[in-house]
Amino acid sequence: MGLRPAVLLLCASVSLLGGLTFGYELAVISGALLPLQLNFGLSCLEQELLVGSLLLGALLASLVGGFLIDCYGRRRAILGSNAVLLAGSLILGLASSLPWLLLGRLSVGFAISLSSMACCIYVSELVGPRQRGVLVSLYEVGITVGILFSYGLNYVLAGSPWGWRHMFGWAAAPALLQSLSLFLLPAGAEGTAAPKDLIPLQGGETSKPGLVKPQYSFLDLFRAQDGMWSRTVVGLGLVLFQQLTGQPNVLYYASTIFRSVGFHGGSSAVLASVGLGTVKVAATLVATGLVDRAGRRVLLLFGCALMALSVSGIGLVSFAVSLDSGPSCLATSNASQQVDLPGSSGLLVRSSLPPVLHTNGDQGQPVLSVTERPIHPVTMASLAPVLNTASPVPTSPILEHTLLCWSALVCMMVYVSAFSVGFGPVTWLVLSEIYPAEIRGRAFAFCSSFNWAANLFISLSFLDLIGAIGLAWTFLLYGLTAVLGLAFIYLLVPETKGQSLAEIEQQFQTSRFPLSFGRRQRIRIQYHRLDVSSAS
Repeated sequence: MGLRPAVLLLCASVSLLGGLTFGYELAVISGALLPLQLNFGLSCLEQELLVGSLLLGALLASLVGGFLIDCYGRRRAILGSNAVLLAGSLILGLASSLPWLLLGRLSVGFAISLSSMACCIYVSELVGPRQRGVLVSLYEVGITVGILFSYGLNYVLAGSPWGWRHMFGWAAAPALLQSLSLFLLPAGAEGTAAPKDLIPLQGGETSKPGLVKPQYSFLDLFRAQDGMWSRTVVGLGLVLFQQLTGQPNVLYYASTIFRSVGFHGGSSAVLASVGLGTVKVAATLVATGLVDRAGRRVLLLFGCALMALSVSGIGLVSFAVSLDSGPSCLATSNASQQVDLPGSSGLLVRSSLPPVLHTNGDQGQPVLSVTERPIHPVTMASLAPVLNTASPVPTSPILEHTLLCWSALVCMMVYVSAFSVGFGPVTWLVLSEIYPAEIRGRAFAFCSSFNWAANLFISLSFLDLIGAIGLAWTFLLYGLTAVLGLAFIYLLVPETKGQSLAEIEQQFQTSRFPLSFGRRQRIRIQYHRLDVSSAS
């Protein structure tokens, strides 16, 4: 018992440092892309390849990472991913050509995706029900802190010769610290007091230690046995609604909205990055404190409802205040040739919501505007789309126009906070809880692959959707999707607060109708707690 506080502290460091590495790697490229473009003379296509290579590596990890996690263990998977990340960072720091840059980014993408899955599963299995929500949610806190750290470091290194090499190299620091923490922790739940928490329950009674644990194949995820299909529906629904509510795209217009309320030049960039990033950190910390008190369902329902209202609000404001703009990769390339790095880049920024990377053919470029004063390249978590930031002169009275623009800004802040309270941390926490231990890695990876794929689909369709129905209707469509997500959460997502992994397992095994989760789970949880305590 005397070692328990130390174990909890080490688990917290593993979760926090893993998230910090993930967030830093997502954000660092947007600060390094412009100097890379100038140093290597990268074309638009080459920049897109450089941005997309990390996404490709992450997709690859989501496809094979689950088997690595289940076969070799959670801790080994994290240590292995850190080794790959260190190799990728070394390649990026020493790269002298585009192929080496692509290899380094591919390696880093594979590493952070594998680590993100293994970290959440490892921590959720190692700790008890009362600490699980907080410690797993610390991963999301680490992501937001890593993003802010990347903002500041990129800004500081923008004036240094070959500063982009140092930007990539600093990612090794949290990975090394996390590895040191892992060496002081057991390989899995077998080394703690958690085995009783992981023993499957059959028929409401604790299984005897001598019984063989069930073995699951990947195809079992789609079968009704043991409620596996219900779990898959819950997992896929959460990751898909997380993306289909438009969170990869809503903040593509963050810089435009900031400038529309009067923040021009450098102040616009600072507010769009550090300001929104600070809001994300604060909201994520609030969610971390509430996830084991209010519960997973409450945070998901509250966050999704706020997202629906806020993104619809941006859409309604867009009817009166035109925020539309179009991509121009050629304009970006031409403008960048007229700018001397690092003191006078025309880089404009936006914000996004991790644990995911957002990019597409037109959205992997630094944002340059020939109509704005040069500013320092303060960066964002995801790479900004190429936008023409010049806003049309409003036809409405100036006061009305100003109020509408400020309304859009408030809606954007609420949207960021709502995602960081709900879908951001809770989705991955629920995924780490609902699957049996024997297939948890593969199931988590399967849902993660859909997350990356949906992210890519939403990003690729964004500009086409705007061209077809307009920006305002696009945001309203995202609002409608959030309403559907709200109904999905209310009807199908069970509450897992305060339950052991064994109790969650039994909840899915005995419930034939997912719609009964919300009505029956309280009685069932109390019943199983009595069984577990009496058996012990």
